[in-house]
Amino acid sequence: MKLVKVFVVVIAFAFSGKAFAQELKFGHIDIQKVVAELPAKIEADKTLQSEATKLQNQLQVMQSELEKMYTDYVSQRDSLPDLIRATKEKEMQDKDQRLQQYSQMAQQEIQKKEQQLLAPIIEKVQKAIEEVGQEQGLIYIFDISSQVVVYHSEKSIDCGDLVKAKVNAQ
Repeated sequence: MKLVKVFVVVIAFAFSGKAFAQELKFGHIDIQKVVAELPAKIEADKTLQSEATKLQNQLQVMQSELEKMYTDYVSQRDSLPDLIRATKEKEMQDKDQRLQQYSQMAQQEIQKKEQQLLAPIIEKVQKAIEEVGQEQGLIYIFDISSQVVVYHSEKSIDCGDLVKAKVNAQ
């Protein structure tokens, strides 16, 4: 029985030795750089900038209206009856609150639009990374843009160009 146990251990070491004898291949990629250089990302940025400009223009119109309202109020304040003065002050407060709400909603809208535009791009990049990893026989592909990888050797394969080519081919 002891002989069988020793034989099993020897065989286990022999097989594990063969697994370690195979060359381990690793890759790395700067995902942020790859995504930033993709035509789809550049187009998404243009779309986002256009949306942000529209929202910013509307915000400026609202701010101008509030500033005019305030200027008119200051010029007439001393001559206005208390009731009208209080009403105008309330109107300005309400307009200022609406302006702040609009600003918050605009920021949320831009973030939502950005996520909407980037999700398919990120999905394509992830799929391309997986395909490159399989094609190149890699065990891992590390994202060096995340600052998590503290070292990569020259033997590590830079998969950036391969991934870009895959994404652009899709």
